[in-house]
Amino acid sequence: MLALVAAHLVLALCLPAVARYNRRLAFAAGAVLLAVTLVWAMTQAPEALGAGVTDELAWAPELGLSLSLRLDALALAMIVLVSGVGALILIYAAWYFGPRSTDAARSAALLVTFAGMMLGLVLADDLLTLYVFWELTSLTSFLLVGQGGQYRENRRAAVQALVVTVFGGLAMLLGIVLLGQLAGTYRIPEITEAARAGTLAVDQPVALGVALVLILLGALTKSAQLPFHPWLPYAMAAPTPISAYLHAASMVKAGVVLVARLSPAFSAYAVWWVPVMVLGLATMLLGGWRAMRQTDLKRLLAFGTVSQLGFLMVLFGAGSRVAALAGIAMLLAHGLFKAPLFMVVGAIDKSCGTRDLRELCGLGRRRRDLALVAGLAGMSMAGLPPLLGFVGKEAAYDAFVLEGGARGWVVAIGLLAGSLLTVGYTARFLWGAFSTKGLVPTGGAPVSLGLSGPAWVCALTGLAAGFSAPLVQALAGAYAAPFPAVGDGYAAQYELALWHGFGIALLFSAIAVVGGLLLHRYGSGLTGHASVPGVSAQRGYETVVTGLERFAIAVTGRLQIGSLPAYLAFILMTLIALPGTVLLLAGELPASQSLWHSIMQVPVGLMVIIAAIALTRARRRFTAVVLVGAVGYGIGGLFIIDGGPDLALAQFLVETLTVVVFVFVLRRLPAHFDEPDSERRVRLPKAVLASVGGLLVAGMAVVLSGARTEPAATTESFVANAPEAGATNLISAILVDFRALDTIGEITILLICAAGAASLVLATRYDRKRDGRVTASGSGSPQHEKEVLG
Repeated sequence: MLALVAAHLVLALCLPAVARYNRRLAFAAGAVLLAVTLVWAMTQAPEALGAGVTDELAWAPELGLSLSLRLDALALAMIVLVSGVGALILIYAAWYFGPRSTDAARSAALLVTFAGMMLGLVLADDLLTLYVFWELTSLTSFLLVGQGGQYRENRRAAVQALVVTVFGGLAMLLGIVLLGQLAGTYRIPEITEAARAGTLAVDQPVALGVALVLILLGALTKSAQLPFHPWLPYAMAAPTPISAYLHAASMVKAGVVLVARLSPAFSAYAVWWVPVMVLGLATMLLGGWRAMRQTDLKRLLAFGTVSQLGFLMVLFGAGSRVAALAGIAMLLAHGLFKAPLFMVVGAIDKSCGTRDLRELCGLGRRRRDLALVAGLAGMSMAGLPPLLGFVGKEAAYDAFVLEGGARGWVVAIGLLAGSLLTVGYTARFLWGAFSTKGLVPTGGAPVSLGLSGPAWVCALTGLAAGFSAPLVQALAGAYAAPFPAVGDGYAAQYELALWHGFGIALLFSAIAVVGGLLLHRYGSGLTGHASVPGVSAQRGYETVVTGLERFAIAVTGRLQIGSLPAYLAFILMTLIALPGTVLLLAGELPASQSLWHSIMQVPVGLMVIIAAIALTRARRRFTAVVLVGAVGYGIGGLFIIDGGPDLALAQFLVETLTVVVFVFVLRRLPAHFDEPDSERRVRLPKAVLASVGGLLVAGMAVVLSGARTEPAATTESFVANAPEAGATNLISAILVDFRALDTIGEITILLICAAGAASLVLATRYDRKRDGRVTASGSGSPQHEKEVLG
């Protein structure tokens, strides 16, 4: 699995060169790799639906850090979309980008890179690995949406998507670290086992709740849930193949995957399921409402995606077996009907030069192939049999009808209302794209097979999956196995199927279809407003970003005032306010703290203290430099006494170079400091701040050095491997063998500094006459030199 992820990155590096030779070949190469990934995953299906297929690369085993991947039922379902649908979209992109496109090579490489990152995300078996791929998908999508950056709309959409998703990602990172500390592990199976056994953070429920809320914040932002949803419709500024892949098949489902991955552990926690289901329902209704009033076909599908993501959140957050079955079915169905609809919109745009439904007319007669494939995909989106979308929606209704109770019926009715809107905007899409509206018929140039063929494959796969519901049941059943069968005995035996007989679920499906068609036909007054008056998530985002910019400007204007003492004061105040507060509240002094471990520490330490105090009284620059050097050499002496000759050597070299450089720089400065502030009200705060800062650093050194009661986790490995390096000194082995590149880098830096100091020596000689002219050396006059040196 790690090799497959790495293969995506390697191929992505090669694709720009391939695209310069043949643009379509570059996309075809990416499609082949994604298809190979899908085939490999299908061959592993028996094991994946059982115990799972694992792969791990330990990069810091002593600290328990590793790249852990696992192919299970959920990952297998996502690979169908990430790699299977992704391969079709790459084929579509080969015909979508014209021969003169400047973005084709870049898009091919980035799409394959994104596929690799998304593959790593869905396979991640521990939270840290998941987070790494999570953020890489955000960065890659930023580059894909922004394209070359030449259009303001693309830049704005890319920045908004990055700001929102990275904000959520950073919050999620805090939650992951907190959850990992509470559980003692970052491995998802171990966390799930502890949570289901009731042993996870039993004595710290508040901390666990905070961790879950922070993790959910990342999921909600990534999957465009209310109120973070506006970034997704704005990201439609990207080319259609990118929209089809990122916002229909893969990226926006990352948050859904995170919720699905952790729901077996936390679906019983109210702090988990309440926000997921409430915001999911609200997002489904709002997205459907907004889609009903869009005139741009692509934005209509974008708001439809927002609505469907809310639907998926509800299903995966419910925590019941039947809801989990419906979740996997709808996860697959959404990718298989939304991707071809995006492809159809791109083909319409290419053929007619517009995707505004107010300008399109009679296209259904001229481009019947597009009308048929859009109709087939639209039927699945609306939940009509025998498509997979119908199977998933019936299971969703059944999940909450079987659950019963207040929660079950409220959610079931909410899903019905959202599905009614889904049928309404599906009808609006098909009517707007293909109907004859009494306008001048829209011209429609022939559409190549490269643009229509991938859409047909996706739509027909959705049809075949509806008839092959038992195969989908095998996949969904493996994922749903850990969930309780909420409801009567039928819930434990429920399976995905095209026909469950006459019942409430079938009645709900009929109401959604009939009601949605009536809403499309007669509901223009009801849906006359594209948004709730006075409420706008987009305006909220803009207000927050603008407010942060103004706050940053105000803070910068007050802090960056060109005063070095002020900069030092701000740094010390921050140190005192943040780590200082934690130290006072949670710091513990060692039980026994001796004043010295060697008598030689006393005179050397006193030398450092005397030099530091004298430094505050120095009035000549040269004297101050000498005293700074004395402090540094004294600290180097303490390193020698404590058994760190390597540190002492580095300290001596650095101090020597620093003193030399300072001396030659001082030759261009006045010999004396400016007159110090004589007013007590100015000097006293500085003295107090410096004293508190010094005491804080000393206290931190004592507390932190006494906090470790055992050797570092990596020490044992270093000790065990030192003899193999031929070293009898552990420090030597670390510097020469284990950290060889780091040591070479430090030596190189010292050589560069030494060369700089030598150049100062050669450049700052006395001015002298040569050939009757005075040569300026850059130094002061001989009198100034004597004054500087005292």
